[in-house]
Amino acid sequence: MTGPVPVGRGAGRVVVVGDVVTDVVAVLACAPATGSDTPARISFTGGGQAANTAAWLAHQRVPVTLVGAVGTDDTGRARVAELTGLGVDCAVTRHPDAPTGTVIVLAAAGERTMVTERGANLRLSAADVDAALAGAPDARHLHLSAYPLLDAASRGAGLRALAAARERGLTTSVDAASAVPLRRVGAAAFLGWVRDVDLLLANADEASVLADGADPVAQARALARVAHRVVVKRGGAGAVWADRAGTVVKVAARPVEVVDVTGAGDAFAAGLLAAWAGGAAPAVALERAGDLGAVAVATVGARPPG
Repeated sequence: MTGPVPVGRGAGRVVVVGDVVTDVVAVLACAPATGSDTPARISFTGGGQAANTAAWLAHQRVPVTLVGAVGTDDTGRARVAELTGLGVDCAVTRHPDAPTGTVIVLAAAGERTMVTERGANLRLSAADVDAALAGAPDARHLHLSAYPLLDAASRGAGLRALAAARERGLTTSVDAASAVPLRRVGAAAFLGWVRDVDLLLANADEASVLADGADPVAQARALARVAHRVVVKRGGAGAVWADRAGTVVKVAARPVEVVDVTGAGDAFAAGLLAAWAGGAAPAVALERAGDLGAVAVATVGARPPG
């Protein structure tokens, strides 16, 4: 698949809230040699979970607004320009006293490790969210990357995003973002913040933080007592859907040569949202999500292929 597929046209506008960063992606030729040199292919690309998801939604021709924050530096201008070029409407605030976020991504053996400076993303505010929603009267769904919730400095913006969406009658989804920060804030606190969202997404590591046991079906069912619908993303092992109606759907991953897994979960989320918000059944939505995830892992960087 090389071009956008317009499956999401019935989804309406999606507002995505969260981080915008520059990714410095190093695709390692072998395991890193601690204290020495490791050959790698290194690229500088746009990143940030929310920005990536917005880009993949736009790739599917879903109207999308991104709510985020960058610095007034050259990288901030570049990140906004590239997102706008991809078709994303950017409600992105610029901060002169903070740099645009940067993430160093070490990708090897189907896994990635991230070293993160959130920078201006920590300045995202509840007022930014309210202004963006006021400027998107056609919005039907709000998707929150959990990174704003996982830092005290930006937590107010994340909480306001969910509250404002409910006030406006929008459906809501949250991507759990990252296992270590989740563990740091605590599962009980996080699940309290996201209680009764329409859709919660978590990868295998995040699901293990949020729910007991290792069985993804049991984890999804347990989390469906918090969110109305839950998807556990399992990478090459596929994905599981569970909801409060008792529906459980499992899909296998499409076999593909893995080049770089950076942003694969964000592409998966975009495919899922475009299909589900457009009225697709869970199995169809998971298949579409898996299709986009497969495209992402075959591509260096976190954004759709040009």
